[in-house]
Amino acid sequence: MTQAPARPRAARRQHDREIVMLAVPAFGALVAEPLFVMADSAIVGHLGTAQLAGLGIASALLMTAVSVFVFLAYATTAAVARRVGAGDLPSAIRQGMDGIWLALFLGAGVVAVMLPTAPALVELFGASDTASPYAITYLRISSLGIPAMLIVLAATGVLRGLQDTRTPLYVAVGGFAANGVLNVALVYGAGFGIAGSAWGTVIAQWGMAAVYLVVVLKGARAHGASLRPDLAGIRASAQAGAPLLVRTLSLRAILMITTAVAARLGDSDIAAHQIILSLWSLLAFALDAIAIAGQAIIGRYLGAGDVQGARQVCRRMVEWGFGVGAVLGVVVVLARPVFLPLFTSDSTVTDTALPALMIVALSQPISGIVFVLDGVLMGAGDGPYLAWAMLVTLAVFAPFALLVPAFGGGLTALWGAMTLMMTVRLLTLWFRTRSGRWLVTGAAR
Repeated sequence: MTQAPARPRAARRQHDREIVMLAVPAFGALVAEPLFVMADSAIVGHLGTAQLAGLGIASALLMTAVSVFVFLAYATTAAVARRVGAGDLPSAIRQGMDGIWLALFLGAGVVAVMLPTAPALVELFGASDTASPYAITYLRISSLGIPAMLIVLAATGVLRGLQDTRTPLYVAVGGFAANGVLNVALVYGAGFGIAGSAWGTVIAQWGMAAVYLVVVLKGARAHGASLRPDLAGIRASAQAGAPLLVRTLSLRAILMITTAVAARLGDSDIAAHQIILSLWSLLAFALDAIAIAGQAIIGRYLGAGDVQGARQVCRRMVEWGFGVGAVLGVVVVLARPVFLPLFTSDSTVTDTALPALMIVALSQPISGIVFVLDGVLMGAGDGPYLAWAMLVTLAVFAPFALLVPAFGGGLTALWGAMTLMMTVRLLTLWFRTRSGRWLVTGAAR
């Protein structure tokens, strides 16, 4: 009788070890990605204001184009993890290769569209006459790296599904370092200006893709998995990713609505909003790392047919999400006197941002649970439900956010609407996980 309670504690410790081993490297890889843009901005910024403005516009377009296809990582992680749990490594790697081929085809399509439309896209963003040439140059050259970045997304999903988040961290850090060196050499050493920055980034991105392909191809050869494109498998990967694409687009629409409303509130409000949004995005990286661990672990348990294990790890990850969210909220509150002055010395902007910052801090436990449950359902391959849930969330959020200026609300009210959005997401995800309908076992959903 004295040993009976030890089993749940031992299971929790095992879950904790798995979560930490997967989440910590995943967090490092997630943070390394935006450092590409930061490094480019720091280097190009010394060329002039027009060049930096052009980079900002082109980077926004490129990041949007890549982020839309993040389902390549999510869907591949779930599919590969299921087959790992089922003990079928050749099939897992074959599934991963289908995702990589899909990434290559999608990337080629994006390049084919972006190269001729670059001037129109830059004009759509309202670039000035001085910034437009630089934006077009950077966008056209950097678009050549989009297939590589989509391959990186898909290959990252393969390795996550194989329960490996360390390799993506190493590749991300190596890619960031190579990007910095190449940018300095080509921008200043070779005198290529903003074009040098774009070429440096493209070379670094294809270098990262090459490393991933070597790792995946090595695994394919070791397990006798075919490397040829399989149209049925590619089609299945696209079908699995389509609902997650809807989910991602709905989330992007929410963020765009929020920024558009903030812009209508006035210069101080939009400036404060950008500060708050940057912090919110940084906090999201930490919470998303736990979600990534959830995708990999849940997919493996369901692939192995272990429903009870999946329930237990889901429960433990919810505790992790709430706990990490609570800690992050406390950190935000304590760091507010230091954080806000880093971005502005304007007291009006600071006074506007402070109440919204406190709302963000208080809502972090909610965000922690939302990110975790989102990852759990992604790992279960429950994409269609996630798509519908996000569409419902968008339908609830949009009227509240758009009515903020009409009712005289400020930035605090707008971020209150963002908290409402996260609460709606929490309810939809919580009801789904409680229903148990996501617990579909087997090597394929």
